[in-house]
Amino acid sequence: MSGAAIGIVGKAPQPGRSKTRLASAIGAAAASQLSACFLQDVGAAIEAVPEALGRRGYGVYAPAGAEDIMRQLLPAGFGLLLQAGDDLGHVLIGATRALLDVGHDCVLLVNGDSPTLPPRFLTQAITALRKSGDRMVLGPASDGGYYLIGLKHPHQQLFTRIAWGTETVARSTRERAAEIGLATTLLPEWYDVDDVETLRWLREELVGRSNRFRDGGFAAATRAFLEAGHMIGL
Repeated sequence: MSGAAIGIVGKAPQPGRSKTRLASAIGAAAASQLSACFLQDVGAAIEAVPEALGRRGYGVYAPAGAEDIMRQLLPAGFGLLLQAGDDLGHVLIGATRALLDVGHDCVLLVNGDSPTLPPRFLTQAITALRKSGDRMVLGPASDGGYYLIGLKHPHQQLFTRIAWGTETVARSTRERAAEIGLATTLLPEWYDVDDVETLRWLREELVGRSNRFRDGGFAAATRAFLEAGHMIGL
């Protein structure tokens, strides 16, 4: 392998196991379908990164046995990598190591819950990582986490002493990088869709009424699902 590995980190969409916070408002079936749309759209964002830049997409998925689901949702050229462990830190460092070990020159791990992720952010991240010297690229999310982390080397310290799922994740990750002298390149803020509020942000963005998030990806699958009226009133 060569070039950049871009892995989508997420669970295979399954009713009752996908998007549980959203499911309480829109139902388990709709939440699972929406999750599937998100994965398709993030996959399309990766495919929109110029091939000349050198990249390959992966689904970094759980649970074991969900390979057929992931293959149906992701572009044909994507590889699959089973998540290592349940803790997010273990998942991220495990995927980083595995993808570097097969010969990729850098790894980007992106959240599977950002359907309008702009492909230009991925291009910017790869370009930054290919500069001389070791560094981290971080895409801060609106909730205090991050939607993207990019690395050239598997720095375990970046995934330790992190209160996953809290508003301190991105800040703590930058602190870990500073502690080991790792340069950090920040991408623009973007957002994950994981509750009713952020679903409303998504709706606003897709109809051009968002003042905060603009020029995102087209999100064809998600757009079609929402335009079909599956969640009227939200």
